[in-house]
Amino acid sequence: MSSRTYGVLIADVMESRIRKDLRGLLGKKLAAISQGHLHRKLIQLPYSVTAGDEFQTVARDVAAVPAIIRDLRVALRPLSLRIGVGFGGVSGRIQAPVNRLGGEAFQFARQAIEDIKAGNLYKFTVLTAFVSRHEQFDKTINLIYGLHDTLVLKITARQWETISAFIEKPTLEQTARQLKLDDSTVSRNLKRGYHWQLSETVKTTGSLIQSTCF
Repeated sequence: MSSRTYGVLIADVMESRIRKDLRGLLGKKLAAISQGHLHRKLIQLPYSVTAGDEFQTVARDVAAVPAIIRDLRVALRPLSLRIGVGFGGVSGRIQAPVNRLGGEAFQFARQAIEDIKAGNLYKFTVLTAFVSRHEQFDKTINLIYGLHDTLVLKITARQWETISAFIEKPTLEQTARQLKLDDSTVSRNLKRGYHWQLSETVKTTGSLIQSTCF
């Protein structure tokens, strides 16, 4: 097993049983975001559906994991995701298909998503969990994301649409033009949709991961 620390993400779709043609919709959305994330060098492998409603990947840089999480939540709407992240080693060479890879990072990511499903972390709903060898790091980043997810659960479809457009074209004027709204409506949707809190979470937790001695 490599001594390098990898970030592995395992995600699944919530309430997947009530969605028709889930696999087709999920496959289409994952193909699009895979292309973008590979081009931006955020992930090492395309997102791969490994079960009916579950998919996995390996981040190219552990500090990029928060940006990947944010992008997935935006790009896969209206699908809602649980995301488990594991930091650790990976067995063998990093190559597709991802479901044939293994090692500590995959085990930790699996533990993280199972913790979400079982409600093991907190007495409130969370959508994201992290597991690594470092207990204090895990406690800190899981609390940050627990509070972050409390906000995520309140974001409306219109607010997600505005956030998505603003990420693509990050000026009020361009976003307003694309969505055929006025600047004040865009600004209000971003504020009420907690865009600025989500952005600061990406920056702060990315720095936290980078500074942690894995």
